This record gives sequence, structure tokens and C-alpha cells, in this order.
Amino acid sequence: MKAISFPPIIGPRPRCLILGSMPGVASLRRGQYYAHPQNRFWWIMSRCLHFDAALPYEERCRKLTAAGIGLWDALQSCEREGSLDAAIAPDSLRANDIAGLCRRTTSIAMILLNGGKAAQCFTKLIAPRLPHALPWRRLPSTSPAHARMRPEEKLALWAEALNAAGVQRRHSRESGNP
Repeated sequence: MKAISFPPIIGPRPRCLILGSMPGVASLRRGQYYAHPQNRFWWIMSRCLHFDAALPYEERCRKLTAAGIGLWDALQSCEREGSLDAAIAPDSLRANDIAGLCRRTTSIAMILLNGGKAAQCFTKLIAPRLPHALPWRRLPSTSPAHARMRPEEKLALWAEALNAAGVQRRHSRESGNP
């Protein structure tokens, strides 16, 4: 099955760009990044940025952009049965124009890669085309398929990376966090 990614979610001055590999079946069906109920992406972001993970999708996306985070996928399209990155046919990879985005959006200071497949695609297909060297960091996948690490361990690594990227933490009454 051919899988096609979504457009990027980019605010006016993102400091950090988070790249996944390719949306899974649940995300593609809903037209939303990280829509699988067991994916930890929104749980992690809500704790790092102090918002309620149960907010409507559009509001969660606004919380990301307000904090200086952009969101996209390394791949524009690929052939894959199901949702697993391991099922992506290697000869079907087509990268998104991350280099073009970085040329147009010069405020991006760091790229965070959500999992091994995103890192693999980034280093092979995208990094050589970037207009200038950008620091990047591979983080543990937020996917439910990556269950070797406890959610709290993933949260700590993601929080550290967002802090290193200069992301602005927002405090919010609806999250119940100070």
C-alpha cells in the first residue's frame, strides 16, 4: 500500500523540527499526526509543554507551534503494509523537502528524530541536502511498537532534547501542572 505523509505543521518561527518517519495506518485514516491511541507522542509533548493531551488535535498542534516546534515526516511517501517502519519497502522511499523547508525557515536550530527509521531516512536522504549543518538528535520512538523503554524514560530523553533545542515551555491551567 502506498502511504503519503501530511503537510508540515510549522508556526512563524520554529526553533525545533521534529521528524517522524511516516504516519501509521491510524494516523493516515484520521489525517492527524500520531493518532494511534497508544502512541506516546502527544502524552510526551503535553507533559513537556504543560497542556492537556486530551485537547482537540488542532489545539494540540497550536500548542506545539506556540512553543517553537515544527512537525513533519522524513518521508513524503513509501510503500508499506500496515504501520510498522520495518515493513517499509526500502526501494520506495521518497523524502520530504526538509532542505527546502530549512532554507525558507531559517529559525530552525535543531532537528529531533522520532525513532530509528526517521534517523535512518534523515541521515541517508535529507542531511546531505541541507543548506547548512544543523544539529540533530535521534530520540526513542514514541510508537507503541517501541516498548523496550518505559514511558517515563522516553519522557526524560524527549524533555532534555526539547530543552537543548530552546523550546519554550508553556504553563497552563488546563493541564493541572504548575
